[in-house]
Amino acid sequence: MTEDLGNLRNSIDEIDTRIVGLLRDRAAIAARVGDYKKARALPFHVVSREREILDRITELESAPFPKESIRTIFREILSACLSLEEPVVISYMGPPATYTHQAALKHFGHSLKHVPAATVREVFRAVESGEALYGVVPIENSTEGMVNNTLDTLVESDLRICGEIILPIHHCLLTRATSAKEIRTVYAHPQALAQCRIYLSNALPDASTGETTSNTKAVEMALEDPHSAAIAGEMAAEVYNIPIFSRHIEDFPDNQTRFLVIGTIDPGKTRKDQTSIMVSILDRVGALSEILSLIATEGINLTRLESRPSRKKAWDYIFFMDIEGHQADENIRQLLTKLQTLCPYVRILGSYPLQDKPSQT
Repeated sequence: MTEDLGNLRNSIDEIDTRIVGLLRDRAAIAARVGDYKKARALPFHVVSREREILDRITELESAPFPKESIRTIFREILSACLSLEEPVVISYMGPPATYTHQAALKHFGHSLKHVPAATVREVFRAVESGEALYGVVPIENSTEGMVNNTLDTLVESDLRICGEIILPIHHCLLTRATSAKEIRTVYAHPQALAQCRIYLSNALPDASTGETTSNTKAVEMALEDPHSAAIAGEMAAEVYNIPIFSRHIEDFPDNQTRFLVIGTIDPGKTRKDQTSIMVSILDRVGALSEILSLIATEGINLTRLESRPSRKKAWDYIFFMDIEGHQADENIRQLLTKLQTLCPYVRILGSYPLQDKPSQT
């Protein structure tokens, strides 16, 4: 039996109409939720509830529709509904089309207002002043390590970590040149240049490199000079209308960058959380070892340990630790109590939903 194409398309149109109707109904209820929260002075954005919705939707049977696509679609639905409750501004380290911008869009969706800031400190200032509800800043790259400027700013700020975003980083070479021989200079942020050393050495051995404050700035410079190129993502190529000369030029295919979401709102407890803490230790033999022993004794998984100079005196350090679990969990509460007696300074930077490591495509 041969199906009629017109009938099939009509069926799709009917389904699409029902979907739009359901979205309209959902938006109306979301607006009522917003009114309820406002009347009772409740936080209008509850991260734990949002995570609960996304996890529940992802666990529903959706075959043959890909689960990750379902999650992306509902991320945008939640973003649109949140924007109906109250205007939301997200500050990110710009300019537009950077990887930080991509991370912000991935985490918050496109319906919120995304505003670029020139530096990490300006992102913090935007959130501290109330100009933005959240900020997005880079904290770590899987091949190049920690972003020290972000760590240092965390020390100085009272803002908390509200979430994390892990973004696969796939670099492209963007240029108006038509052959490798025409390219004399490659511009990029120092991190991007470091992540593409092998490609540049093999494909463009005679080209010089120039460091820029962002990969987007590099694209702007490449647009002005037909004999130059920029390292950036595909989003930058689309936004600035510059041809992609080569894709996936990063030295390591599993290259990822972790970003932090900073703010003042408590995300709430979810099924899978991470807690970030900052401590200073006494200048004596075995002090750090004793802290690590406490963590192990409480059965807590330490996933990250970094140190930075305290800037109070020479050779005095602050340690940043990420541990699995929420600060409300009994074993973490016990650990924090013991750390308070052991360390001169202990600060909880935040407990927030742990993001699963994204699969590479």
